[in-house]
Amino acid sequence: MLKRCLAVLMLLLFAAPALGQVPDIAPLVTALAKGDFAERDAAITALAQSGDARVPVILNALVAGALFVDSRTDTIVRAEKSGDAYTLTNPLDAAPLGDAQKSDLEKIKVNNALRGKIKTLIGQMTLLSPDRATRLSAAQSVLKTASLDMLDLLKSAHAAEADPEIKAVMALSLEVLTLKSDASLAEKTSAVDAIVARQSRAAQTILLTANETAADDVKPLIEAGIATLSRTLGVWDIGQNIWYGLSLGSVLLLAAIGLAITFGVMGVINMAHGEMVMLGAYTTFTVQTVLRTSLPGLADYSLLFALPLAFLFTAACGIIIERGIIRWLYGRPLETLLATWGLSLILQQAVRTVFGPTNRLVDNPSWMSGAFQLGELVITWNRLWIVIFALVVFLVLLIALNRTPLGLQMRAVTQNRRMASAMGIRTPFVDALTFGLGSGIAGLAGVALSQIDNVSPNLGQGYIIDSFMVVVFGGVGNLFGTLVGALSLGVANKFMEPYLGAVVAKIVILVLIILFIQRRPRGLFALKGRFVES
Repeated sequence: MLKRCLAVLMLLLFAAPALGQVPDIAPLVTALAKGDFAERDAAITALAQSGDARVPVILNALVAGALFVDSRTDTIVRAEKSGDAYTLTNPLDAAPLGDAQKSDLEKIKVNNALRGKIKTLIGQMTLLSPDRATRLSAAQSVLKTASLDMLDLLKSAHAAEADPEIKAVMALSLEVLTLKSDASLAEKTSAVDAIVARQSRAAQTILLTANETAADDVKPLIEAGIATLSRTLGVWDIGQNIWYGLSLGSVLLLAAIGLAITFGVMGVINMAHGEMVMLGAYTTFTVQTVLRTSLPGLADYSLLFALPLAFLFTAACGIIIERGIIRWLYGRPLETLLATWGLSLILQQAVRTVFGPTNRLVDNPSWMSGAFQLGELVITWNRLWIVIFALVVFLVLLIALNRTPLGLQMRAVTQNRRMASAMGIRTPFVDALTFGLGSGIAGLAGVALSQIDNVSPNLGQGYIIDSFMVVVFGGVGNLFGTLVGALSLGVANKFMEPYLGAVVAKIVILVLIILFIQRRPRGLFALKGRFVES
């Protein structure tokens, strides 16, 4: 009973900063130099519980070996070496105290146990700080260490806290400490229920840790709570895999949607399609580099400049490729495949010559950096923007193919080339623009991929095979099939990877697609393409 009264008295004394009073910590600082390590431990704990803003600085100096006893005055000083002498200051107010020789000073020693405790306490002792970020950091530190020494101070800080986020962290810390304390079974049951009600991975980790040292009568409660959380988090894990799959699917959609035009609509096997993606990524890198050098204030908006430039540049490259190579090889798929494969090697080597063989990094703009949580889903901003961008590109392309003169001519040439030519449509012109459109969209894919992957000459090669799988699986020439195929393969891949590994998962998906095509050779959404006459 006497110990409890003394503890309450000490708590009221050391919580004085929260009431606008300034405690006198000088005796506690003096006590750091007296007695053995156990007594020094008690003085450190009392300092931490005082809540005084000067204490973290003092304890940091103690750990750093900068606190000494000046034998001339028998006082505690902070000393920093200056030439052959030491410059002394008052550890409480940093007031100068002159100089001293090493022989005049005796270092206040701490052992490893005290060093560890001090580092922990420094994070905890600021629970009553007027600064919100400091209080939040301190509350999180208390939650991690869950030291019963801080229970009384934590209760006082929790009662005085007005910020909902910090108060919630403190409440969780109190629940954890309740499980570690000698509280009644009813109180511990209530604490377990409160932790389980948070329905988070942090709560699951807390219960798993608490279960290791829990008493026999509490373990069944904790294990039941862990089982409940495991079921709930299992559902969140499924949702997280779906999100990862949609994110991967959006990347595949961007890479495949251009191929759906050149391969699906035109019937051209373009092995250099991946290099169009790569050229779009290098365009993004170049734009960001130029803006940083010439107009640093616009560097954060480099993607807004890179998108149209990447589209126009890769579309122009596509038109040149179609007019210079492809148009001579219509109706000759093997020769087209070999020619475009050789072209891909030439483009890779050209980029290595200009930019070097090393990977290049394109920084995310501020509005695409970081992540946020939706329940227990972790969603990164760059992936979210890429998903949105992929859907926007898909919708714009769909409108362009169905609502514009070029789209009407493309569909006419696809369905009946001779009839379209007889109606006055310049089929070579449509061929060039169609190939340019597919290449331009591949360039947009490169802009997006530069935000989640390093830019390298081999960037496109990592997506070309997956892009062909998406187009064939969804249905050659069908844009909706490309959308469904990309998202389906992305989700399937992310569900298989945890069990089979990334490489085996791709192999399994490829085998499944082969088996599927044997039953449905035209893919999910069959659409009759054109066979271009030689």
